[in-house]
Amino acid sequence: MSKIKLQFPIKIDGAEYNELTMRRSKVKDRLAVAAMKCSDEEKEIRLFANLCEVSPDIIQELDEVDYAAVQKVYMGFFGSAETSAGKSSSSPK
Repeated sequence: MSKIKLQFPIKIDGAEYNELTMRRSKVKDRLAVAAMKCSDEEKEIRLFANLCEVSPDIIQELDEVDYAAVQKVYMGFFGSAETSAGKSSSSPK
């Protein structure tokens, strides 16, 4: 899980969001989004909403700077897994 501090907090339905917490994605998350009949942008928003356990409305209200931070955290999950895999396969036995 990764915390994302919002530079531009949002308020929806009386609740204020100063940060989001994103969990790592599973294959089933990607499959669920892939099955949706909507644009790629909407699929990404729905995936991020699911991983942050918030409604898509909250993701849609994010400032572009904060949305870019959410994307970066998501992509970072892949980089850390790849880096870890690379380290373990190249380590001496």
